[in-house]
Amino acid sequence: MSTLDHLLQRNREWSDRISKERPEFFAELAEEQHPEFVWIGCSDSRVPASEIVDVMPGNLFVHRNIANLVVHTDMNCMSVLQYAVEALGVRHIIVCGHYGCGGVKAAMGHGQMGLIDNWLRHIKDVYQAHEAELAAIED
Repeated sequence: MSTLDHLLQRNREWSDRISKERPEFFAELAEEQHPEFVWIGCSDSRVPASEIVDVMPGNLFVHRNIANLVVHTDMNCMSVLQYAVEALGVRHIIVCGHYGCGGVKAAMGHGQMGLIDNWLRHIKDVYQAHEAELAAIED
């Protein structure tokens, strides 16, 4: 079985299991969403937003990117925030980092990684401006 077939099979099994456990689940999700929170988190596959705060789908409006950045020139992120606040009426915006973030590590390093260096420049600039102060912090 290919990886994609495996994922599709797992989705069918999940859907069947949820339908049996909570028959109203999918009908409720199909209605309007009213999350109280926007969650801006890292794209890291080990950090699934709704799982790590143990909430059901529909409770978080999620935007993810490498190193959980909020950059004023990122029209995707700015659109998410505008829609969340103006259309959905969210009350709280959470920018959530995590330990061992590869994006942050890369930004704090001196190597070059290619296209992602442009994205991480925002972190790198702050890091370089405060490198001595950050180096003085005990791990």
